[in-house]
Amino acid sequence: QVQLAESGGGSVQAGGSLTLSCAASGRTFSDLVMHWFRETPGKERDFVAAISRTGLSEYYADSVKGRFTISRDNAENTVYLQMDSLTPEDTAVYYCATISEVRVSREPAGMDYWGKGTLVTVSS
Repeated sequence: QVQLAESGGGSVQAGGSLTLSCAASGRTFSDLVMHWFRETPGKERDFVAAISRTGLSEYYADSVKGRFTISRDNAENTVYLQMDSLTPEDTAVYYCATISEVRVSREPAGMDYWGKGTLVTVSS
């Protein structure tokens, strides 16, 4: 079993930056492939980024590539999402998630564990 808890959401102006954190417990963190998804009302939950167990490989949705950076600190059991050059289209609830398999998935259905989410609001 894995428990995930996001933090760091808030309000920011367009062009600004924000960093999200997700703390994991219940399993050896270094065994987990970590993901970020986001969701707005009336829309599907969309893939944002993922990172390999060691942190050596990063994966991004085209919509955030070049602006967002995923990273992890296995000593702190935490994955981060550094978000730069934010736009109102980035406004969403951001979820941390992980999969029981050693692979990356861009589909929400592939995830086995989810955090409760943290809200990011970007104003113009």
